[in-house]
Amino acid sequence: MPIVTTDADIIRRSLTRPPEFAALFDRHATPVGRYARRLVGSDAGDDVLSETFLVAFRRRADFDFSRDSALPWLFGIATRLAHRQRAAEAKRWRILQASARVAAETAVSDIDALVERADASSRLAQLAPRIKRMSEADRDTLALYAWGDLTSEQIADALGIPVGTVWSRINRIRRVLRLELPTEEEGNDGRADVRA
Repeated sequence: MPIVTTDADIIRRSLTRPPEFAALFDRHATPVGRYARRLVGSDAGDDVLSETFLVAFRRRADFDFSRDSALPWLFGIATRLAHRQRAAEAKRWRILQASARVAAETAVSDIDALVERADASSRLAQLAPRIKRMSEADRDTLALYAWGDLTSEQIADALGIPVGTVWSRINRIRRVLRLELPTEEEGNDGRADVRA
Protein backbone atom coordinates (compact mmCIF):
# COMPACT_ATOMS: atom_id res chain seq x y z
CA MET A 1 0.00 0.00 0.00
CA PRO A 2 1.49 3.39 -0.99
CA ILE A 3 2.45 5.84 1.74
CA VAL A 4 0.26 8.94 1.73
CA THR A 5 2.36 12.07 1.88
CA THR A 6 0.89 15.12 3.60
CA ASP A 7 1.16 18.58 2.13
CA ALA A 8 3.36 19.52 5.07
CA ASP A 9 5.77 16.71 4.08
CA ILE A 10 5.89 17.95 0.49
CA ILE A 11 6.57 21.54 1.54
CA ARG A 12 9.19 20.46 4.08
CA ARG A 13 11.04 18.42 1.42
CA SER A 14 10.83 21.31 -1.04
CA LEU A 15 12.87 23.49 1.33
CA THR A 16 15.98 21.53 0.38
CA ARG A 17 14.74 20.10 -2.94
CA PRO A 18 12.65 22.86 -4.61
CA PRO A 19 11.35 20.67 -7.49
CA GLU A 20 9.42 18.64 -4.88
CA PHE A 21 7.01 21.60 -4.59
CA ALA A 22 5.49 20.60 -7.95
CA ALA A 23 3.65 17.78 -6.16
CA LEU A 24 1.70 20.41 -4.18
CA PHE A 25 0.68 22.09 -7.43
CA ASP A 26 -0.39 18.74 -8.91
CA ARG A 27 -2.45 18.02 -5.82
CA HIS A 28 -4.26 21.36 -5.40
CA ALA A 29 -4.18 23.29 -8.70
CA THR A 30 -7.67 22.17 -9.71
CA PRO A 31 -9.59 23.35 -6.60
CA VAL A 32 -7.51 26.53 -6.23
CA GLY A 33 -7.93 27.32 -9.94
CA ARG A 34 -11.70 26.73 -9.79
CA TYR A 35 -11.96 29.00 -6.74
CA ALA A 36 -9.82 31.74 -8.33
CA ARG A 37 -11.83 31.69 -11.57
CA ARG A 38 -15.06 32.06 -9.62
CA LEU A 39 -13.63 35.01 -7.71
CA VAL A 40 -12.21 37.01 -10.62
CA GLY A 41 -13.27 35.34 -13.88
CA SER A 42 -11.63 32.86 -16.20
CA ASP A 43 -8.60 34.70 -17.57
CA ALA A 44 -7.76 36.58 -14.38
CA GLY A 45 -8.44 33.40 -12.38
CA ASP A 46 -5.66 31.60 -14.24
CA ASP A 47 -3.32 34.46 -13.34
CA VAL A 48 -4.38 34.27 -9.67
CA LEU A 49 -3.82 30.49 -9.72
CA SER A 50 -0.28 30.88 -11.08
CA GLU A 51 0.57 33.68 -8.70
CA THR A 52 -0.88 31.76 -5.73
CA PHE A 53 1.57 28.92 -6.23
CA LEU A 54 4.43 31.32 -6.92
CA VAL A 55 3.75 33.15 -3.64
CA ALA A 56 3.33 29.83 -1.82
CA PHE A 57 6.65 28.60 -3.19
CA ARG A 58 8.44 31.77 -2.13
CA ARG A 59 6.85 31.66 1.34
CA ARG A 60 6.94 27.89 1.85
CA ALA A 61 9.30 28.22 4.83
CA ASP A 62 6.53 30.19 6.61
CA PHE A 63 4.01 27.35 6.25
CA ASP A 64 2.60 26.02 9.54
CA PHE A 65 4.00 22.48 9.45
CA SER A 66 1.59 21.36 12.18
CA ARG A 67 -1.10 21.39 9.44
CA ASP A 68 -1.32 18.36 7.18
CA SER A 69 -3.24 20.13 4.41
CA ALA A 70 -2.00 23.24 2.63
CA LEU A 71 -5.34 23.87 0.92
CA PRO A 72 -6.65 26.48 3.42
CA TRP A 73 -3.26 28.25 3.24
CA LEU A 74 -3.43 28.27 -0.56
CA PHE A 75 -7.03 29.52 -0.53
CA GLY A 76 -5.97 32.32 1.81
CA ILE A 77 -3.20 33.37 -0.58
CA ALA A 78 -5.60 33.17 -3.55
CA THR A 79 -8.17 35.29 -1.69
CA ARG A 80 -5.63 38.04 -1.00
CA LEU A 81 -4.41 37.98 -4.60
CA ALA A 82 -8.00 38.13 -5.86
CA HIS A 83 -8.49 41.28 -3.75
CA ARG A 84 -5.60 42.89 -5.58
CA GLN A 85 -6.92 41.68 -8.92
CA ARG A 86 -10.42 43.04 -8.20
CA ALA A 87 -8.96 46.38 -7.06
CA ALA A 88 -7.00 46.64 -10.30
CA GLU A 89 -10.10 45.63 -12.27
CA ALA A 90 -12.22 48.18 -10.39
CA LYS A 91 -9.68 50.86 -11.27
CA ARG A 92 -9.84 49.83 -14.93
CA TRP A 93 -13.66 49.92 -14.74
CA ARG A 94 -13.61 53.43 -13.24
CA ILE A 95 -11.38 54.61 -16.07
CA LEU A 96 -13.61 52.90 -18.63
CA GLN A 97 -16.74 54.38 -17.09
CA ALA A 98 -15.21 57.85 -17.04
CA SER A 99 -14.39 57.59 -20.74
CA ALA A 100 -17.86 56.16 -21.41
CA ARG A 101 -19.46 59.32 -20.01
CA VAL A 102 -17.69 61.26 -22.70
CA ALA A 103 -18.53 58.69 -25.39
CA ALA A 104 -21.83 58.33 -27.20
CA GLU A 105 -24.90 56.84 -25.53
CA THR A 106 -24.38 53.61 -27.43
CA ALA A 107 -21.03 53.13 -25.69
CA VAL A 108 -22.77 53.36 -22.31
CA SER A 109 -25.32 50.75 -23.34
CA ASP A 110 -22.45 48.50 -24.51
CA ILE A 111 -20.89 48.73 -21.05
CA ASP A 112 -24.22 47.85 -19.44
CA ALA A 113 -24.47 44.81 -21.73
CA LEU A 114 -20.96 43.73 -20.70
CA VAL A 115 -21.83 44.04 -17.03
CA GLU A 116 -25.01 42.00 -17.55
CA ARG A 117 -23.08 39.25 -19.36
CA ALA A 118 -20.55 39.13 -16.52
CA ASP A 119 -23.17 37.65 -14.20
CA ALA A 120 -22.57 33.90 -14.54
CA SER A 121 -25.94 32.66 -13.31
CA SER A 122 -29.40 34.13 -12.85
CA ARG A 123 -29.46 33.19 -9.17
CA LEU A 124 -26.16 34.91 -8.50
CA ALA A 125 -27.41 37.88 -10.52
CA GLN A 126 -30.42 38.12 -8.17
CA LEU A 127 -28.12 38.00 -5.16
CA ALA A 128 -25.33 40.18 -6.59
CA PRO A 129 -26.61 43.54 -5.23
CA ARG A 130 -27.00 42.07 -1.74
CA ILE A 131 -23.58 40.40 -1.91
CA LYS A 132 -21.97 43.64 -3.14
CA ARG A 133 -23.34 45.45 -0.08
CA MET A 134 -21.71 42.90 2.25
CA SER A 135 -18.45 43.74 3.91
CA GLU A 136 -15.32 42.46 2.18
CA ALA A 137 -14.77 40.10 5.12
CA ASP A 138 -18.24 38.58 4.69
CA ARG A 139 -17.73 38.23 0.92
CA ASP A 140 -14.42 36.44 1.51
CA THR A 141 -16.07 34.09 3.99
CA LEU A 142 -18.93 33.41 1.57
CA ALA A 143 -16.53 32.73 -1.31
CA LEU A 144 -14.42 30.33 0.75
CA TYR A 145 -17.55 28.55 2.01
CA ALA A 146 -19.50 28.39 -1.25
CA TRP A 147 -16.78 28.17 -3.89
CA GLY A 148 -13.83 26.89 -1.91
CA ASP A 149 -16.03 24.31 -0.16
CA LEU A 150 -14.00 24.76 3.04
CA THR A 151 -15.15 23.90 6.55
CA SER A 152 -15.53 26.62 9.16
CA GLU A 153 -12.20 25.61 10.67
CA GLN A 154 -10.46 25.77 7.28
CA ILE A 155 -12.00 29.18 6.54
CA ALA A 156 -10.72 30.41 9.91
CA ASP A 157 -7.27 29.08 9.02
CA ALA A 158 -7.34 30.66 5.54
CA LEU A 159 -8.39 34.09 6.84
CA GLY A 160 -6.42 33.97 10.10
CA ILE A 161 -9.48 34.54 12.29
CA PRO A 162 -11.15 32.59 15.13
CA VAL A 163 -13.63 29.89 14.08
CA GLY A 164 -16.33 31.61 16.15
CA THR A 165 -15.97 34.67 13.91
CA VAL A 166 -16.48 32.43 10.86
CA TRP A 167 -19.68 31.01 12.39
CA SER A 168 -20.96 34.52 13.12
CA ARG A 169 -20.21 35.64 9.57
CA ILE A 170 -21.91 32.59 8.01
CA ASN A 171 -25.03 33.13 10.13
CA ARG A 172 -25.11 36.80 9.14
CA ILE A 173 -24.62 35.88 5.46
CA ARG A 174 -27.48 33.34 5.64
CA ARG A 175 -29.82 35.97 7.12
CA VAL A 176 -28.88 38.50 4.44
CA LEU A 177 -29.23 36.08 1.54
CA ARG A 178 -32.45 34.54 2.86
CA LEU A 179 -34.10 37.94 2.45
CA GLU A 180 -33.20 37.88 -1.25
CA LEU A 181 -34.10 34.30 -2.20
CA PRO A 182 -37.58 33.32 -3.44
CA THR A 183 -39.49 30.78 -1.34
CA GLU A 184 -38.92 27.89 -3.79
CA GLU A 185 -35.16 28.30 -3.28
CA GLU A 186 -35.45 27.51 0.42
CA GLY A 187 -34.51 24.08 1.74
CA ASN A 188 -36.62 21.64 3.77
CA ASP A 189 -35.74 23.38 6.99
CA GLY A 190 -36.92 26.73 5.64
CA ARG A 191 -33.41 28.15 5.44
CA ALA A 192 -31.84 29.26 2.18
CA ASP A 193 -28.64 27.57 1.02
CA VAL A 194 -25.84 30.15 0.73
CA ARG A 195 -23.90 28.09 -1.79
CA ALA A 196 -24.08 29.76 -5.21
